[in-house]
Amino acid sequence: MKNIKLTIQYDGFGYSGWQIQPDRPTIQGEIKKALASLTGQNITVNGSSRTDAGVSALGQVANIEIDSPVPTENFARALNQRLPDEISITEAVNVDSEFDAISDTKTKLYRYTIYTGNNRPVLNIRHLWHRPGKLDIEKMNIAAKKLIGKHDFKSFASAADQRQSSVRTIFQCSVKSDGDCVYIETEADGFLYNMVRNIVGTLVEVGRDRWEPEFMDKILETKDRAAAGPIAPAAGLCLMWIKY
Repeated sequence: MKNIKLTIQYDGFGYSGWQIQPDRPTIQGEIKKALASLTGQNITVNGSSRTDAGVSALGQVANIEIDSPVPTENFARALNQRLPDEISITEAVNVDSEFDAISDTKTKLYRYTIYTGNNRPVLNIRHLWHRPGKLDIEKMNIAAKKLIGKHDFKSFASAADQRQSSVRTIFQCSVKSDGDCVYIETEADGFLYNMVRNIVGTLVEVGRDRWEPEFMDKILETKDRAAAGPIAPAAGLCLMWIKY
């Protein structure tokens, strides 16, 4: 029995997120089907991040336990031949039998992309939030830095998140611009349901001068989702990498 670590890229548009759902296309479901086609086995795909519907990834990680004669070095190519074009296994490597893609995760980084130009960027529209209008990047960065550290992020969690603890540690949260594109990057030891998209929506409220950066302190203290800004669309979010 081998324990294989998979690194996965996917375009989340048209998929109902990572996790298998009845009668809906999902990334986990497509990989599971490809594995069944390759090996004839019903294999559990243990993914680190349960990305939402419409969210993409360049560095999702999963592990599978499998008994197969297929050499691990050939696994990525063999699976890719059975996967839709929007999903690609970029690496497959043998790991220790104790490795678990979820519990061994140390940090993850998500990038959110906003396009502020007037004309809709039709070739990239599936991977960004088209929000015309200038944003104050300096103010957004001041507010973003207030999120760094260990905090209770309940104000940024969806009401559907039922996890016992909403305490997480953010190691970096930054806002950068490149022409009409704005990039918000957040690295943490874990994320609550919709947490990044709620942070982005809140930072945009600061960037459009609805709130001052200092209001972020009050949002954290309130521990109430209603205190934060609106949720940003899923299309702009991408899981960039996971560290172990």
